Order: sequence, then structure tokens, then C-alpha cells
Amino acid sequence: MNKITILPGASPNLAEASYAIADETHTLGNALRWMIMKNAPHPSENKIHIRIQMYDNQSSLDALIEALDALDDVCTVIDEKYVDAAKKWDARHSSKP
Repeated sequence: MNKITILPGASPNLAEASYAIADETHTLGNALRWMIMKNAPHPSENKIHIRIQMYDNQSSLDALIEALDALDDVCTVIDEKYVDAAKKWDARHSSKP
């Protein structure tokens, strides 16, 4: 078995391709994705492409919606904590001695 396999559906010049890397975990995958995105040119289109691969007949759409909901929850908590901290800071610093 090869360490890196080009999966079916790749473009002839490999401008678009999916790869499988054997015997590795998401730790390497996330670091590798970060390095690729760090060096990729910024897209001129106002959209993103996301490829989601699920196993055991799980729905990639369900995974996407769940992730978006979780991200929304995180953003809500951050916003609430920021507003609360800003109000406390204002209360401490707005009173004149």
C-alpha cells in the first residue's frame, strides 16, 4: 500500500484532487491543512468549498449542519462574554473620582 494515494475523480493536471494518507491521524491532517491554507492564494470568489467525508453511512450534510450550529453556539457565547466584560470595564472606568 502506498503512503499517499490519489483518489478517483482527480483532474488530469491534479489542480483538483482528493488524497488518502495511510496510517495517519487527524493531528497530521489538521496541521497539513493549516500549512496548505497558509500558503494558498486568497480566493477572489466570495464562497468556500468544503469536502466532507463520512463513514458508516453518516450524512455529510448532517455533519455540516451540526458543525455550523456548534460554531454559531460558540460565537454566541463569545459575544455574550465580550459584551459582559465590556460593560464591567465601562462600569469600573466611567465613574469619575
